[in-house]
Amino acid sequence: MNKLDLSGRTAIITGGASGIGEATAHRMINSGARVIIWDMQTEKFDKFGEETQCIKVDVSNEQDVSQALENSLKEHSKIDILVNSAGINGVNAPLKDYPTEIWKQVIDVNLIGVFLTCRAIVPHLLEHGYGRIVNISSVAGKEGNPSASAYSASKAGVIALTRSLGKELATSGVLVNAVTPTTVDTPILEQVSQAHIEYMKSKIPMDRLGNADELASLITWLCTEDCSFSTAAVFDASGGRTTY
Repeated sequence: MNKLDLSGRTAIITGGASGIGEATAHRMINSGARVIIWDMQTEKFDKFGEETQCIKVDVSNEQDVSQALENSLKEHSKIDILVNSAGINGVNAPLKDYPTEIWKQVIDVNLIGVFLTCRAIVPHLLEHGYGRIVNISSVAGKEGNPSASAYSASKAGVIALTRSLGKELATSGVLVNAVTPTTVDTPILEQVSQAHIEYMKSKIPMDRLGNADELASLITWLCTEDCSFSTAAVFDASGGRTTY
């Protein structure tokens, strides 16, 4: 494992209690960062040490996000990094059969949640003239997966939001990038049918699923000072599935 330097930095990771978010939290802690977990899965908070602040947050709820940031800043005087990893899959169904409420819920968590957290934290980052934001999208946001219209649409929105915000903040010292994983072996796959998993695996030239630690390495590097000339960019981690 290459050594990455986040000494003296403080990071908020949404969805940090499991999956890619959890792997990123551990990689950042090992890189010297102080980490704050924002997640709904409070039963998983015990796996983190006492130095890691864990807050129950529904990222789709504006009041929750505002209160969580206030609580984070009570314990940490400055936030440097935001990783938006919170997300849900919804259901696998043709669009004609897709339940409206679940479609809206996926958009609320996966896209509006990213908007709300970025909107809350960007003013703080601008005040200090430095920041790194990494939004976790998906190859589904580039290609669209069949029977996953809500998830695909939400992740496409995350890519567009990242490009827009990155350009807005390009001269501010706050860099905003997105990562587009292919299917990664994490607990979110419990929400997906085995047939859909096999379909997505068949699209990967490396012929395997990704693992969370591989994503954590890329995400953590994007949050270091070494990442200094990339913003509004989309970084693939797809085993060769997407090449654009």
